[in-house]
Amino acid sequence: ARIEEIVQKVTREVQNKIYEEGEKALFDLGIHNMPTEGVRALGRLYFRTSYGQNVLVHSKEVAEIAGLLAAELGADRELAKRAAILHDIGKGAENDSDQNHAEVGAEAARKMGEAPLVVNAIAAHHNDIEPGSLEAIIVQIADAISAARPGARKETVDNYVNRLENLEKIAEGFNGVEKAYAIQAGRELRILVNNEKIPDGDVKELARKIAKQIENDLRYPGRIKLTMIRETRIVEYAR
Repeated sequence: ARIEEIVQKVTREVQNKIYEEGEKALFDLGIHNMPTEGVRALGRLYFRTSYGQNVLVHSKEVAEIAGLLAAELGADRELAKRAAILHDIGKGAENDSDQNHAEVGAEAARKMGEAPLVVNAIAAHHNDIEPGSLEAIIVQIADAISAARPGARKETVDNYVNRLENLEKIAEGFNGVEKAYAIQAGRELRILVNNEKIPDGDVKELARKIAKQIENDLRYPGRIKLTMIRETRIVEYAR
C-alpha cells in the first residue's frame, strides 16, 4: 500500500506542477481566458524537450516574437500570441495515431473551442496546410526564428559531423578548389583555391556559385560565411 500511496502523491504533485507551469506561462504573456484543458496542455510541455530545447520555453519565446512581429505588421497581436503559445501543444499529447504534432495540436485546440484562425495557425505552422491568415504566417516565422537561434537546440553528433562534411564536399566539388575546411561549428567555410586554375578575377564568381549550391542543397540555421583563399608564392634569390 505504501508504494501506491507514493505513486498517488507524486502523480498529484506532477499534475499540480503541470497546471502551475501552464498558468505561469500564460500570465507572463498576458494571455487570458484559456480553458483548463489548454492550461494543462501547455503545462505538459514543461516536461518535453525537442533537440535539447524545452518545448514550453520555446513556445513562450515564439509567442513573444509573434507578438512583436504582429505589432510591427499591423496584424492582430493577441491572436498571433495565442496561436503561437499553443502551436506545439500536440507534442505533449498522448497520441497513438499517425498524425503529426501540428495536426494533433490543431485538433486539441478545436476541441477546446479555440477560434478557427488559431486552429489553422497551429495546423499550418510546419506548412502541412495553407496558412489562412497573416497571423498564421507570423507564427511560422516566429517558430523558425526561435528554433534557429544559435544555441537554442542541440544537434546529434552524427548530424553535426554530416553537416560539416557536406559543406566541405560541396565546395571541393568545384573545379579549382583544392581543399575546404568547415570551422566555427559550420558557420564558416574556408576554401583553398588553386591559383593556377582560377585567376584572381574569377574568385568572387566561384564563391557566389558555391554559396548558391549550399543554399540549394543544405538546410542550416543562420548564415554561413565563405572565405576564399588564393595564395601566390614567389621565391627569388639574391646572389
